[in-house]
This record gives sequence, structure tokens and C-alpha cells, in this order.
Amino acid sequence: MPSPFETAPAVTAIPITFATKTTWEAICDGLPGTARQFALANGFAARPGACLTLPAADGKIAQVLFGLEEATAKFRDPFRPGVLPGLLPPGVYRFANAPHDARLATLAFALGAYRFGRYRKSDAPEVKLVPPDGIDVAEITRMAEAATLARDLINTPSNDMGPEELALAAQQVAERFGAQFGCIVGEDLVRRNFPLIHAVGMASPRAPRLIDFSWGDPGHPRVTLVGKGVCFDTGGLDLKPSAGMLIMKKDMGGAANVLALAQMVMDAKLKLRLRVLIPAVENAVSGNAFRPLDIFPSRKGLTVEIGNTDAEGRLILADALALAAEEKPDLLIDMGTLTGAARVALGPDLPPFYTDDETLALDVARCAREENDPVWRLPLWPPYDAWLDSKTANVNNAPSGAFAGSITCALFLQRFVEGAKSWLHFDIFGWTPTTRPGRPEGGECQAARAVYKLLGERYG
Repeated sequence: MPSPFETAPAVTAIPITFATKTTWEAICDGLPGTARQFALANGFAARPGACLTLPAADGKIAQVLFGLEEATAKFRDPFRPGVLPGLLPPGVYRFANAPHDARLATLAFALGAYRFGRYRKSDAPEVKLVPPDGIDVAEITRMAEAATLARDLINTPSNDMGPEELALAAQQVAERFGAQFGCIVGEDLVRRNFPLIHAVGMASPRAPRLIDFSWGDPGHPRVTLVGKGVCFDTGGLDLKPSAGMLIMKKDMGGAANVLALAQMVMDAKLKLRLRVLIPAVENAVSGNAFRPLDIFPSRKGLTVEIGNTDAEGRLILADALALAAEEKPDLLIDMGTLTGAARVALGPDLPPFYTDDETLALDVARCAREENDPVWRLPLWPPYDAWLDSKTANVNNAPSGAFAGSITCALFLQRFVEGAKSWLHFDIFGWTPTTRPGRPEGGECQAARAVYKLLGERYG
């Protein structure tokens, strides 16, 4: 994506004036007479998201007015300026006064300039912003580029984003920063003791694989990222209905967001030893697909009964998490588009997270608020762990009841992280159903910026 930022002197840029209903009267009184009459004639009243370009005497744009929520409003969207790249005529702009949060407004401007144009021409807006003084442009660019990576990977349809293509994308990220890259493919998964990854992916002609790369000084604290890479999910033999299958190209959103997070970590040169593990599969239907009530061993040694083939994400994560835990990392983080129950509970914009580390939970919540990357903690509720019991295996991957699906998924994964000093699990959606400021409809980068801020604070 072309950079949305311009280094030209701010004096030559078109000013954007932010106004609320409270501040609009004073701003309006300060406008030149003709500009004031133009604004009033067009009914501009500083409603949040309202945008009006004011003409100069020579017909060029003299100024842009943009409405924001009141400073005292119960809810203020700090990403509100993210709609500007899609509203403004081509040109170079600057903030004439401060929005509610200049740093997040600048980030929102960059995120709002994103366009997915792989399959049809979709020109990026010819709009540039001169960043406000005091803004770390390199840091904003780092986060915007990471979001672009995640969005592009998720938006790419599954015919062009299978396990092999996802591995290639991960390899490109790894090689860009000099990371050591490896990949275990097909039957080698069985030989090297990753039976659950192989079981989920064996029905597809596109071989399953485990992507594995490492970066950083081995003497630094160990942080391991694990991302669910189900490149398309039919539901397996417990087949999804067509409506449920429609956007299942996004079921590798955990992998995409982990790669975005890894890219930010490596680009910022954080002082940690990073490992990235992505089990990449396609959950397909064929004669050799895994079946309900099949039982498989896992890397950890626990036997797993298949209660539902559509609860496949936790299976592939289990083997990858078990491998990660063998190194006893200081922090083990996994992300996956795992349960509809999380969406029912919290909707598409607010992914739940789980941890039994109280300090970590508080830090995650604070970083998420500061980065406008919302998440919400749900409990690892021990009484529900019994719902995963099986009469014939050590554990069932999917309880038969309809309650607490996201929590029971997290409890299932918790059985495979023994050895990690701290564990953090995100049940993300990875998708924006309807365009919002700074967040175009389609694939989305969720929780990665919040975790990046956390890691920067701890290992910067």
C-alpha cells in the first residue's frame, strides 16, 4: 500500500479543522465571511463524521471542516478521522487543530486508506497527510503496514490462499527480517508427532503443514505466537450451512494476525526471542475426512475424541501449543477465529481473551484501550472443564451442550500449554462486517496492536 503520509511542509497542505457541536460556533465565527456563509448554506453543524470542503476565491480547496463527538461524550470514536481518505478530493492535508487523540487519528487516517485491489482495480485514495508534530511516523507506518498484511491475507479467497500459499506468505515475512524458517508438510506431520494437525487437514488435496520460524537473540525472553491457519473451513463432515460457510476464507485470521504482530515485533527490533507457529490446513470433506467420535492422539499424549468436526481450530492449535510449551516460553500467545459463541457474547468488534495471569490481564486491557484495539476478558471458569470429559478418551474437543462455547474452547486449549510461564488466548473474529471509520469491510487486524504495545512495554 502506498504511504498515506507526506513530508512536504505543512504550510502548503490543506488544513482540516475538527469541530464539535460545542466548538462549532466559535470556529464558524472565525471563518472568512464567504466561507462562513458557504458552511451555513450547506447546513454544516459539526455532526460526527460530517465533512465539508470550503472553497477559496480561486476555486481551490481552502479548508476542510470535519465533525467529531463532544469531548464529554460517553463514547468518542478516536478512529472517526479514518473516513477522511475516502471523502477528501486528491491532495495533501494537515490537521489544523487537534482531534481528540492526534496519534490515533493519524493511525486511523492510514488504516482508512487501505484498499484491497488484487482482483479488480481499486486505486488507493490520492490523499496524503502531513503528520502532526510529535507523532512517531515510523511507528504509525509499522502498525498500518502490519494491518495491511493481515487484511490482504484474510481478504484473499481460499483458491489463492491455501496452506501452501499461507506458508509462502509467512516465509516472506520471516526472510524479510532474517528469521530462521521451517515447515513440516503432509505425512511428515505424523512422523514428527503432530497427529491432530494432520487429522484435520488430511481430507484436502492441499497438504496440511506446520509453519515454524524464529527470530531474535536466544538469550532474550522467549515469546511464542501461535495462529490458527484454517485456510477454508467447510465444517468437515459436520458440514456448515451455506450461510455459515460464506466467509470461511477468513478462518486463517488468527495466522494472519499473528504474522502482522510478528512483523511489528521484528521491525521494531524488540528485545525478545520470537517464535511463530502456524498450523495451516483446509478442513475439507472427502472419503478420508476425520469423523465424529473418531479418537486421535495429540502431541502432548492426551487422546482426543471428536465431538464435532467443525471444532477443528482448537485441534490444530493444541498440537502447536504443545510444541510451543515444550520450550517453556516466558509468554505464549495464541490467536484464532474459533467460536461463534464469542460473537454471540461480544459481537464482531470485541474479541474475548483469556489468561490466568492477573497482571497480564490488566496490562492487555489497558494496552487495548490505549490503542483503540478493543478486547474483553472472559474467565477460564474451572467448573466448565468437566464439560470436556469423554467416556472413551482423555478429552472431547466439543461439548454437546450449547452454552459457553468460547470458554470451553479456551479450557480445551489450556490443557496443552503446561510449561509456559504465562499464556494468553484470543478468540478473534478477524472481519469487519460493515465499514466503519478506519476499518473497511472485510478482513481485519484484531488484538495485534494491543499485544504489540504490551510487548513493546515489556521488551522494548
